Amino acid sequence: MIVGENGQLGKSLMHTAPSTLTAFALDLPGFDISDGDQVNQTVEDERPAVIINASAYTAVDRAEEEPDLAFRVNATGPRHLALAAKKSGARLIHVSTDYVFDGRACSPYPPDAPCNPLGVYGKSKVEGERNVLDVLEAPVIIRTAWLYSQYGNNFVKTMLRLMREKPELKVVADQVGGPTWATTLAGAIWQIVAKKDLKGILHWTDAGVTSWYDFAVAIAEEGLSRGLIEKPIPIHPIPTSEYPTLAARPAYSVLDSTASWRALDIQPVQWRVALRQMLDSLSGVQA
Repeated sequence: MIVGENGQLGKSLMHTAPSTLTAFALDLPGFDISDGDQVNQTVEDERPAVIINASAYTAVDRAEEEPDLAFRVNATGPRHLALAAKKSGARLIHVSTDYVFDGRACSPYPPDAPCNPLGVYGKSKVEGERNVLDVLEAPVIIRTAWLYSQYGNNFVKTMLRLMREKPELKVVADQVGGPTWATTLAGAIWQIVAKKDLKGILHWTDAGVTSWYDFAVAIAEEGLSRGLIEKPIPIHPIPTSEYPTLAARPAYSVLDSTASWRALDIQPVQWRVALRQMLDSLSGVQA
């Protein structure tokens, strides 16, 4: 049972589901994880062996203005899923974020690093993690970062659109993280499903690190070579101070995924290789 059918990870999970499994997905408006009675009844009716929570309130800046909604989706919702999973005996795999960290580190964050979120979004995700861990003895929480895909809205697709519309771009160069293609994350989650004894907090991103600026430059180069943009445009690096936002972002949110790569027996894909694969699959895909 995949929660978050309309999101880019939910779509990626459904498109990569192993043929040996029966997978189904739910989302608003028909399914609301903030409604505890509905969650409980759905899990009771469907009796899934595994619940994957790929849903989230991810509008980082808007969360500062809608904290109640962010916490209902990101904190209360996971608790409802955990309670329903405990009652039914289902296993819960809950997806979280690099924004649980404050970005003051100078080396990749291991899964046991202390959380210290900067904004409402991160705080709501931390509370969601804690709610899951409080209810269940053996859940899996998998944190990821800088997620993008051929589906929906994300940094890669936004950059491609702006590169077609604007004469030049300015992109923040002093925030560093690990881009993650939703398809590679989905593959990792299906490996977690197969490894029934796996539990605890995991980190998963594609291999390597970059800044938003360097990520944008790579998108421009790869997009141009594939005809996704018509001509190169200047891309200028700027500091975060020149791009003010409602929510503070971690300056360094690189996740240490090495333990997960070993546990799942997956050779990680370097982020630029994954970007190329995503762009190759972009044509013909509906948003």
